[in-house]
Amino acid sequence: MSEYTIQKTDTTSVVLFDGVCKLCNVSVNFILRIDRRGQLKFASLQSDYGRAVLKEHDRHTDPMDSMMLLEGERLTEKSTAVIHISKYLGGVWPLCMIALVIPPFIRDFIYDIIAKNRYRWFGKYDTCRLPDPKYEARFYS
Repeated sequence: MSEYTIQKTDTTSVVLFDGVCKLCNVSVNFILRIDRRGQLKFASLQSDYGRAVLKEHDRHTDPMDSMMLLEGERLTEKSTAVIHISKYLGGVWPLCMIALVIPPFIRDFIYDIIAKNRYRWFGKYDTCRLPDPKYEARFYS
């Protein structure tokens, strides 16, 4: 595995996801379709970029059971990350930000149930996804 350095000056917002999780990949495909301005970039947690972000923020890499959002130097995870992703999407999706009024322990309790069962309920790929060529520039490896 090569060493990846996160650029402190990068203002791109990056969604970090479990690259072998089918639910996570469906979510990424949904975000790609709705984020028409292309504000979000993506990286699997298993990628060099993903592992560098986790290392820099002192997060464990196993198990990879959380979707995360890197905004500048701020890393959010679980339900908070999912809610913050909504502000980048078009239409009514930014209204989901109101869900932040629900205490995180309640939101993350539900998130953790889904995360714990995601492979059983939705399935798992043998390898990480390769991005569709039209979105390739939006993925870090």
